[in-house]
Amino acid sequence: MKLADARRRLPVVAGLPQAADRYGRPGAPRGNPTWAIWELTLACDQKCVHCGPRAGQRRPHELDTDECLRVVAELKDLGCGEVVLIGGEAYLRNDFILVVRAIREAGMKCMITTGGLNLDDDRLAAMIDAGMSSLAVSIDGLEATHDGLRGVPGSWRAAFSTLRRARAAGLPIASNCQINQRTRHELLDLLELLAAEGIRAWQLQLTVAHGNAADHPELILQPYMVPELFVTLERVIDRCNALGIRFWPANSLGYFGPLETRLRAALRTHWRGCGAGVNTLGIDSDGGIKNCPSLGGPLNVGGNWRERSIREIWDDSYQLGYIRRRTLDDLWGYCRECYYAETCMAGCTAASEPLLGRPGNNPFCAHRAEVMQARGLRERIEHVAPASGKSFDNGLFRVVREHIDPELRRVHGPVHVDEPRVSRAVEPFGPGRPIDGEAGQEPAQETA
Repeated sequence: MKLADARRRLPVVAGLPQAADRYGRPGAPRGNPTWAIWELTLACDQKCVHCGPRAGQRRPHELDTDECLRVVAELKDLGCGEVVLIGGEAYLRNDFILVVRAIREAGMKCMITTGGLNLDDDRLAAMIDAGMSSLAVSIDGLEATHDGLRGVPGSWRAAFSTLRRARAAGLPIASNCQINQRTRHELLDLLELLAAEGIRAWQLQLTVAHGNAADHPELILQPYMVPELFVTLERVIDRCNALGIRFWPANSLGYFGPLETRLRAALRTHWRGCGAGVNTLGIDSDGGIKNCPSLGGPLNVGGNWRERSIREIWDDSYQLGYIRRRTLDDLWGYCRECYYAETCMAGCTAASEPLLGRPGNNPFCAHRAEVMQARGLRERIEHVAPASGKSFDNGLFRVVREHIDPELRRVHGPVHVDEPRVSRAVEPFGPGRPIDGEAGQEPAQETA
């Protein structure tokens, strides 16, 4: 099927926002963050093989209690509506209850996302007393899979115990799960177990190739597996609806395939582009302010709160603003030619940048996989270079496009290859653009 024919068969999404308003090109309003996702500490009691920040030990020079409370005040002044505390494990800080209480007293919602390994009854009671809005427990697959991924025997049972005890104490509960090569066939069975515990919402997200996961490329879903995954997701959505559970897709799932309307029904919208630095900000435990909680490094950390206010970093730094300012010319590979390019803008940055060294080309796309299938093609990723071992680092992959038919693959080999593109430097503040290096070069080093 020719591309023009494929485009005519696609649904046309009505009522799209003006691109200039959505992406913050010159003259568009900067807006304010709706959500702040705050890594309260990098200390952790698990050893997850897919952990982006490589949690375990505290970061050097993490914010102290007084500094955390001042950050809360700034988030309130920014108009932030909800703060999600993550880690590591937020509950491993002795003062985390003070932070929860301050967030609630500032009029913002507060949720904690946790592995729940050592979240005991005393901590749960204190969280509820402080006004915690809800608790989300991360559970990745069935027991053997989860314990293997988390690196701690018994962590699966502890997570379910945390859900059970939190619900009994009157706290609204939810769960989230990473989709990867080990978990993708266990989603429906896991959903039934979670429903029995009374979860109100379930978030699914792709394991992305950063941090510890970059050291385990065998975990990462192959792009050609996306259509099969979406067959499963349709059954998951049906079952969530029957059980009264809100299905909540992470930004890494989509885009504009046959499930787009149902996928984001709880959000009452379709995919409208990456929200990193648009309506979301991330806070590192040492005060780093970044555009997304799942991204790190100099291309994404716009400054440190100890040196500049969140407002200044949000308004003025390249790292917090480049997604607001980018245009179609910042896309590359298939995403640049896609029918939905101006609306989608290559999907989730945290899925594409760690894979290929630069955002703007996302192979984990339902629509893209469908177009490839219609052409008799598929895409897969190949590991090119290892990660450096730092928090939120990434290795490098290439995207190989090839025939679905094994004999045609054998005869013709790849029909197209997207090599990684490493962005080596940016201007620290202002409207600078990344400087592209050659594939395989070392990424720019993190700055203090």
